[in-house]
Amino acid sequence: MPGWGQSESQAAEWFFLAGGWEKPQKSLLHEAEWFSWGSLLGLRACLQWECSGAGLQVSQRCGGGASGASGDRGCSCPLSSKSLRRCHPPPGLSCWERRDASPGSGAGSRGCLPSLSLCPQPKPENAITIAVSSRALFRMEEEQKIYNEQGVEAYVKYQLDHENEPFLPGAAFPFVKALEAVNTQLRELYPDSEELFDIVLMTNNHAQVGVRLINSINHYDLFIERFCMTGGNSPICYLKAYHANLYLSSDAEKVSGAIEEGIAAATIFSPSRDLEVSENQLRVAFDGDAVLFSDESEQIVKAHGLDMFFEHEKAHENKPLAQGPLKGFLEALGKLQKKFYSKGLRMECPIRTYLVTARSAASSGARALKTLRSWGLETDEALFLAGAPKGPLLRKIRPHIFFDDQMFHVEGAKEMGTVAAHVPYGVAQKHKRPAQEKQTPNSK
Repeated sequence: MPGWGQSESQAAEWFFLAGGWEKPQKSLLHEAEWFSWGSLLGLRACLQWECSGAGLQVSQRCGGGASGASGDRGCSCPLSSKSLRRCHPPPGLSCWERRDASPGSGAGSRGCLPSLSLCPQPKPENAITIAVSSRALFRMEEEQKIYNEQGVEAYVKYQLDHENEPFLPGAAFPFVKALEAVNTQLRELYPDSEELFDIVLMTNNHAQVGVRLINSINHYDLFIERFCMTGGNSPICYLKAYHANLYLSSDAEKVSGAIEEGIAAATIFSPSRDLEVSENQLRVAFDGDAVLFSDESEQIVKAHGLDMFFEHEKAHENKPLAQGPLKGFLEALGKLQKKFYSKGLRMECPIRTYLVTARSAASSGARALKTLRSWGLETDEALFLAGAPKGPLLRKIRPHIFFDDQMFHVEGAKEMGTVAAHVPYGVAQKHKRPAQEKQTPNSK
């Protein structure tokens, strides 16, 4: 029975019995070479070999050093453990067969078969796609300073010289990690489902910077396979092509452009202090008016004052508000929540949503709740603050992200340690668009 670490003349070619993938036509010298090929395809694999034939079954896992060996059979593992991902196999993708058998083993016979857990990329039309900019995902202040002071050539050279140094985590990093934690649990419950979060890195960086971004993503063990690097041009025109359900950026102008295109978007800000958030449960907090709902009610407040607003809300209590820019994202979260509910896991659901609104409950809260009900949606918690500051309450909730249309509330959340995102929509925004800023290769 052939084993791993064999000579090139004994090496076998392997291919999927199901799934359509096929290994390039070259010899498989050892498992390290296989993983190099697998990485090119964007596959994530757990190093677990199940050897069948002659009654032998071995399970082994590589633990990590550059030249360390592990496993009962001395499996050489030159790859860093950070190159491997833990995931769950979809049905039908774990069975492999030898195409060209080594001498004496019989062509096409089953020998020592590797069984690898694979995480294929979901089809964009089936996934909930979160597009995040490079500067939202990572901290790039030093690089931005070099670009502003020395120009694009110095900026690119700096990135190339430091491409093996990972960026520090940015404002969107905990949110992305929480999305991946939800995906892990979804794969356990629904191994053949493509209703998952799919993160896309959208940046107007030059392609040369891509290596450092890839290295940083691998360093932090993130599962981000789809990139859009536009070389100085705005990536907004690509968002619909990527089926983006939400776009997060540090560039307010690009976010405004996405909102105008009908895409849920927000400008994300780093908090003023660190606040620990859950690693196992995604928590998302939404303002109501001009975020989940339209700005209809805010227009009345601005034009006629609070008293008229209360009268209007009472008179129209049973008339649903029009949808706001992030209604679709809440709907997508609710769809995934129901997948857990159907398994009897409502209380253990790894997604929790919050409505955090300045509305008063008695005078204007009913319309907000009835609007969500009319959409077939709900939030796990509804918090009516009657104009009180939102920051202290958000500190108790500890969401991974909080969406609001007013910078006053965004600033208050930041001061209390919450990652807050500004939704530039509705009457509360300045009508005049900001002046065109200098396009930077990482202004995202």
